[in-house]
Amino acid sequence: MAMQPVDTADLSLAADAAHAVNPWVAAAYLVAGVLFILALRGLSSPATSRAGNRFGMAGMMIAVVTTLVTHELATLGEILVAIAIGGTIGFVIARRIAMTAMPQLVAAFHSLVGLAAVLVAAAAFLNPDAFAILGLDGNILVVSRIEMALGAAIGAITFSGSVIAFAKLNGNMSGKPILLPARHAINLGTLAAIVVLTALYALSGDAGPGEGWTFWAIVALAFAIGFLLIIPIGGADMPVVVSMLNSYSGWAAAAMGFTLHNTAMIVTGALVGSSGAILSYIMCRAMNRSFISVIAGGFGADSSGGGDAAKVDRPWKRGSAEDAAFLLKEAENVIIIPGYGMAVAQAQHVLREMGDQLKEHGVNVKYAIHPVAGRMPGHMNVLLAEANVPYDDVFELEDINHEFAQADVAFVIGANDVVNPAAKTDKSSPIYGMPVFDVDRAKTVMFIKRSMGGVGYSGVDNDVFYMDQTMMLLADAKKMVEEINKALAD
Repeated sequence: MAMQPVDTADLSLAADAAHAVNPWVAAAYLVAGVLFILALRGLSSPATSRAGNRFGMAGMMIAVVTTLVTHELATLGEILVAIAIGGTIGFVIARRIAMTAMPQLVAAFHSLVGLAAVLVAAAAFLNPDAFAILGLDGNILVVSRIEMALGAAIGAITFSGSVIAFAKLNGNMSGKPILLPARHAINLGTLAAIVVLTALYALSGDAGPGEGWTFWAIVALAFAIGFLLIIPIGGADMPVVVSMLNSYSGWAAAAMGFTLHNTAMIVTGALVGSSGAILSYIMCRAMNRSFISVIAGGFGADSSGGGDAAKVDRPWKRGSAEDAAFLLKEAENVIIIPGYGMAVAQAQHVLREMGDQLKEHGVNVKYAIHPVAGRMPGHMNVLLAEANVPYDDVFELEDINHEFAQADVAFVIGANDVVNPAAKTDKSSPIYGMPVFDVDRAKTVMFIKRSMGGVGYSGVDNDVFYMDQTMMLLADAKKMVEEINKALAD
């Protein structure tokens, strides 16, 4: 981009003013950063999640108000209109969105963060003097070029990747892996081109090659690689994908924070980016998957993922709601394992009612949550919290797995892969090595699913269906639990 002649003294003064930090502003951003850290700590547990949300909202309010007061971004009227529009949209969405649709909502929000990063980078590229990123020679500073290119690239990847994740989660496109020919070579080549173009753009000056087109080429290729990276990923890997996109959105925000000389954005982006990366690692470890393998291809990519592999010719036992109610009422210890099928059927409320009834009969009821159950990290925790299931009754995999040997009933509702013993015994299985619940050690297993013809996203049949102590309850999860509740009340 060719620049008009400028007064270097004016540029120097403008840059110094832009980089000068008011101590009160620095203090406000520091307080906001501390509140964001407290928010992350609070959100790590369902019991403290409400307090964590409040800390996060308070920190964001301080950061936004400080930025608006200390920067001449727009007129007060324009700012109020923007806040009113965004606040109204957010309020309406929050009121109307079903908890079962939370994963795709999170993906949609990630896409907006990525798009915002691209727009900020584009604004800085088109109007660098307003962002105080010009050097004394009238050209954009090299370090600013790198920041802009990285922010735009990461933001574009986040946007397009989140759009695909939303479409898969929302059912607008198949959740099965879509494997393109030579996809690894295409992805590596595209990423290499982005790196080369970033270097070219960073080193190009007023008269250098690529000043005009390299930036937009980086953005275009980044949009493309976002699609290419997420399309091959199957539905079973969606918890990792959502967490990964969350991390990307944080790093995009941090990069733009450097361009805007905004400490709050840098700190917040780094917190979101690093916490998302750590969560992605935890998710991958819970699935016995490497992060690179998740990005490179789909989970169970060689299987149909649609249920064709189910061995329905094997003998199995079918039970009724009355049979289930009788055994549950006679039990001493019941462990409930919810999965995505519970979310689809919206059975969390009737499940909590069943748990309450069992407690009235003196039964010890606990809920077991697998790290990758559902379609985003903490999906089952959110649904159970919405149904007012006591936090003290909810346990993670490592805290409750040893109790299945003493459980009278393992009640599986809508889960499949996370209770499949093939993960422990079958080295040829795509889920081998993934930590799973030891439901096969319980005295009785009750398994709610729609039909015997369906399998999980991994496309692997489940030996639990055919065990002697397993009772299959074939029906919609919500309707079956409602019938069990009626039988318990009689």
